[in-house]
Amino acid sequence: MFWIISIAIALASALLICLPLFARKAKGDAGAERNDAEVYRDQLSEIDRDEKSGLIEGEAAAQARTEIARRLIAATRATAKAGMTSGKGVSIAVTLFLCLLLPLGGILLYARIGIPDAPDFPLAARFDSADPDSNILIRKAELRLEERPDDGRGWEVLAPIYLGNGRFADSVNAWRNAIRILGADARRYGGLAEALVAMNQGRATAETREAFANVLKLVPGDPRARFYLALADGQDGKFDAAIAAFEALKKDSPADAPWIGVTDAQIARLKEAKEQQAKAPGSPTVDDVAAAAELSDTDRAAMIRTMVDSLDSRLKDDPDNIEGWKRLVRSYAMLAEPDKAAEALQKGLEAFPPDTENGKALIALANELGVKAGDATQ
Repeated sequence: MFWIISIAIALASALLICLPLFARKAKGDAGAERNDAEVYRDQLSEIDRDEKSGLIEGEAAAQARTEIARRLIAATRATAKAGMTSGKGVSIAVTLFLCLLLPLGGILLYARIGIPDAPDFPLAARFDSADPDSNILIRKAELRLEERPDDGRGWEVLAPIYLGNGRFADSVNAWRNAIRILGADARRYGGLAEALVAMNQGRATAETREAFANVLKLVPGDPRARFYLALADGQDGKFDAAIAAFEALKKDSPADAPWIGVTDAQIARLKEAKEQQAKAPGSPTVDDVAAAAELSDTDRAAMIRTMVDSLDSRLKDDPDNIEGWKRLVRSYAMLAEPDKAAEALQKGLEAFPPDTENGKALIALANELGVKAGDATQ
């Protein structure tokens, strides 16, 4: 029954593919193209008459003939092409090949080199295979850890494998278990921090900071930990601290260190972000901060509301300011206005699409604040 259904589906598909071979071009199209060619021939005759009667000069007549001749050639070619249809013999040959020869060739090839009588290879048999694939090895390790959850070495071995397979949350969990069972270790904290960064799409969370800080306690000056901690400062808007940390890392590193190039790129990016932040609409001045400190809670809230509304209004005229959108989303979240925060996030993502670096940073900030904007943040 399986083979009958398979052959029927294959034949139906082949026939659908072959139908266009028997289609013919509409006669009206070819007739129109032939009419165009006749019109161009008449125009050539008219030019000859006008030239003889002196209505058009010789050079102008030559140019007109050249242009009309070009159009005539194009129309003639189109007419010839329109008149060409797939010959009946060719259509039948292609149909026979697709419907009969190709399926028959596949069956014969499978009968010769295939293994139609091969038995099923269930999961249990794969576990006993002498050469199991990586997924089987991972599953075996997981089953062992289910029986022995305090096997710290097993968690430590499995954690980087999870990370390499894109299972970031599982990698984080494995590193946490390894640290809990085996204790503090720079390699384990570094692995945990990197898995956290991957799981959070490049964002450094509080747990990420703590993990890299522990690395520095165990290995002072570790360049990877210093790099990511500086990156975390930049993500938090602490541009001066981040720039200083990156410049210090560069100064303490060999000139040919592999991270020098990316460090320079981060410094340039942060300096640009710092300039943009200074230009962000709605930024409070020193006088604004001093005045706010002397206000009552009610007046201070009103002042904040005015500044947020002003920021929202100005971003309509300056939508290409990522720092302004970050500040607006954060402000509405802090004011406990989730609908307006979500609206600000949506508008920010219209200016900076989710697949861009700024868009991803905006989404990450919104996730930290618990702000959602529907499918736009997916």
